[in-house]
Amino acid sequence: MKLWVGLGNPGPQYAFHRHNVGFMVLDTIAEVHRFGPVQKKFQGWLQEGRIGTEKVLLLKPATFMNESGRAVGEAMRFYKLGIEALTVFHDELDLAPFKVKVKQGGGTAGHNGLRSIDQHLGADFQRVRLGIGHPGHKDRVTGYVLGNFAKAEQDDLVDMLGAIASEADWLARGDSVRFMNDVALRQQ
Repeated sequence: MKLWVGLGNPGPQYAFHRHNVGFMVLDTIAEVHRFGPVQKKFQGWLQEGRIGTEKVLLLKPATFMNESGRAVGEAMRFYKLGIEALTVFHDELDLAPFKVKVKQGGGTAGHNGLRSIDQHLGADFQRVRLGIGHPGHKDRVTGYVLGNFAKAEQDDLVDMLGAIASEADWLARGDSVRFMNDVALRQQ
């Protein structure tokens, strides 16, 4: 069993923020792969399903970004999962918009959701980094990540979400290189 976590903030006012792209990915995966109904569990929203032959749990923490680790830790303990079962989907300022990269472990790069999970579980979990680009100056970062995707970005966003959901089988099987390559090919 695998636990895939999408990072974001709860509430309709945050729904289309760049910081919520992790939530958007999980919603798309759940729809494309016909996951079960949403259950309120582990201080968040959980859906169960299969991707290929793998059982996958999708968790969107409802704790706000800064406390994501509480929800993730609770789910990991309940299902008795090791850190190798965890994949976190999150926005990444240091990647060009709509680029998708998978990384094992590493730092938090100032991302409060990653920092919270790191504090609760350690840093050795897999991350799917979802590029949102950088606004150019560090003083503009907060407003940028807590802002909606621009209208001109909508088609690229939909393409990225669809590519990730379509190629999720490779990620579920543990072939992150094939996953990244096939997502990039779909986005061309």
